Amino acid sequence: MGVSIRILILLISGLFSVAGLYSCAAGNKEKPHVIVIGVDGMSPDGIRQAATPVMDKMMEGGAWTLQARCMLPSSSSTNWASMIMGASVSQHGITSNEWERDDHVLPPVVTGSEDIFPTIFGVLRQQRPQAEIGAVYHWEGFGRLFEKSAVNYNVHCDNEIITARTAAQYIMTDKPDFLFIHLDHVDGVGHHFGHGSREYYQSVSRADSLIGLILDATASVGILNNTLFIVTADHGGIGFGHGGETPAEVEIPFILYGRGIKNGHLIKIPVMTYDNAATVAFALGIEVPYAWIGRPLKGAFKGYDEPAVSGNMLLPAEPEIEPDLELYAAGGGLFRGDKPIIRLTHENQKAEIYYTTDGSEPTRSSILYTKPFTAEKTMVLQARAFLEKDSSQVINAPFRIVSEADNPGISYQYFEGGQITSCPGIAGLDKISEGKTAEFSLAGLKHRPEQFAYVMESELTIHLEGEYKFYTRSDDGSRLFVNDQLVVNNDGDHGTEEKSGKVWLKNGSVRLRLEYFNAGGGHYLEVLYRGPGIVKQPLPPHLLRTT
Repeated sequence: MGVSIRILILLISGLFSVAGLYSCAAGNKEKPHVIVIGVDGMSPDGIRQAATPVMDKMMEGGAWTLQARCMLPSSSSTNWASMIMGASVSQHGITSNEWERDDHVLPPVVTGSEDIFPTIFGVLRQQRPQAEIGAVYHWEGFGRLFEKSAVNYNVHCDNEIITARTAAQYIMTDKPDFLFIHLDHVDGVGHHFGHGSREYYQSVSRADSLIGLILDATASVGILNNTLFIVTADHGGIGFGHGGETPAEVEIPFILYGRGIKNGHLIKIPVMTYDNAATVAFALGIEVPYAWIGRPLKGAFKGYDEPAVSGNMLLPAEPEIEPDLELYAAGGGLFRGDKPIIRLTHENQKAEIYYTTDGSEPTRSSILYTKPFTAEKTMVLQARAFLEKDSSQVINAPFRIVSEADNPGISYQYFEGGQITSCPGIAGLDKISEGKTAEFSLAGLKHRPEQFAYVMESELTIHLEGEYKFYTRSDDGSRLFVNDQLVVNNDGDHGTEEKSGKVWLKNGSVRLRLEYFNAGGGHYLEVLYRGPGIVKQPLPPHLLRTT
């Protein structure tokens, strides 16, 4: 898909491919150019799973990491700001997508030429008054984050194809010293179809072809070998949204390619999104403001060594678990009737995978995976890969096994109506339908895209007295009541966020009531718990029954 789209775009725009497109000359003393291409919502998983020949070539001939991190909250405004401002949220004050220049709570610690925290655009203009600087962006909100007076070319486009074509034409006409390109379509697909969906991976492939279009434009005017390209993202995603603290939402790609960059260099130091601006400044030879905390990734450049890092930052990759759960990072899921056959794989064939099913952490003394096996009952599979002296993070995959004869243990009521921004507002909505379901989630439930709500009730069997911790992970708001006591308050209009609360429970049945609403954008719901001898997991369906 990505290749055919790219060819179509090239035919429309009149651009042409250049032989040796991905070669890079070393020791170039001509005028440097830097182009940053930010793809909204493009996760490392998207690059791993989608067809991305252009980015693959850039990683093979450049420097890269798929373990860079964005700022919290993992939302767009916060992270595009950090990316161009070289600073954290507490410094620049752009705490959410609701931020506006004339309407915000936290002021920046310092201001630049336009009463906002200084960005790479303003800093470059101040030190290089004659520089050609441009910004071409798909999401209109990006335009409020930088000093428009600092740029020669400032264009907001209606879609990703027009954005890429406009940027390509600007490159061929003006050969900018610095250009920032923002593509928004991947994030839109993630919200509509879900991160990890087939459509999501197709959108990443489309982004890849558009990145190729930008590279071709520099080649067509003879500045390819003098240009540093940085490809990155503002955040990842989980389910239909983002904004939370999970690795799927927080980890982002960071790819450097072109002028002065090492070939096939895996970056082994921590990389944060605010390091982007400092790296651009380093490549262009300008000084960074004292208020910036971002550091240039000098170790990615030829002639520089990576700094020593205490501790082991770059661990082996986690094992992959099949069957995996559509739209989400971990394996597992709900299985009714047929019992799943579990397969564990790893990208490195030399890695050994050890796993447990009893809630304990996998070690080399655990079960060594040698062949596929069947999940006979509800369990949390925990697996870890070992490669020589190093080991990966533990991956958890909760498998919930129920028989065809088991009745769904949760009753629900579905609501629609007017605008809703909090769980108490559900009382003012109209009940549309009711029914039963197996889990506290939206899986298998029919609802409209926005402005809907659910109230779910069940009884949970507790076998061992003790302290239990309950969690809701939701986009937007949710509240969980245990025996009529509010234990988890995750209310409000927000992206995917996890909140928790503790309660002491005795043996027997406890009443659960969940309130959930979606105001707009993405939607997501999951309820988990942990307790004495119980690893964190979704509430097991076989322990739930309707009241």
